[in-house]
Amino acid sequence: MEGKIYRPHFSTASDARVVRTRESLRRALLELLQSRPFEQITIREIAATAGIGYTTFFRHHPTKASLLDDIAAEEIRMLIEYLLSTFDTRNVKDSSLALCNYVADQRTLWSTLLTGGAAGTLRDEFIRVSKKVAEESQHTAGWLPAEVGIILVASGTIELLAWWLGQEHPIAVDKVATIYERAILSPVVMSSDD
Repeated sequence: MEGKIYRPHFSTASDARVVRTRESLRRALLELLQSRPFEQITIREIAATAGIGYTTFFRHHPTKASLLDDIAAEEIRMLIEYLLSTFDTRNVKDSSLALCNYVADQRTLWSTLLTGGAAGTLRDEFIRVSKKVAEESQHTAGWLPAEVGIILVASGTIELLAWWLGQEHPIAVDKVATIYERAILSPVVMSSDD
């Protein structure tokens, strides 16, 4: 990531052709990430896999990193939705397992996002979006302000996932879910009972 999440110009964001092309580019990069690291993928390969012309790529993204940023922004949004659902339920075990399964299903992408050179920017964006969500949240967490709870969970989530995906030997999803539940979610979610 280049330090800033790229956002397409609002006037073209809903055009059906533009939306289809952007989605094709996203799918193409995700497909290519299944076989090799981000650094080894070229824009020409992304365009060819997406079924678009090379120069068309640049109408949507100035660099391949901005395409990854776009994907990261969507993944952050989805992960935060998982986190917020946790605050609305007392079943943190199931929430933890669902989140870990989601990341495991997208392991190559999340490994690229969290353990590559973009990790710092992703963490910053995740915290920024989490704070924004916390401001809009009507959730009250007892003694713990909702904003602090969301920031703690967001930070802990990113750090645990980065650790997990960076391990040389794979760790089972259910074991990571248990760590997540006990060390990160339960202390914050259960604080609303106090």
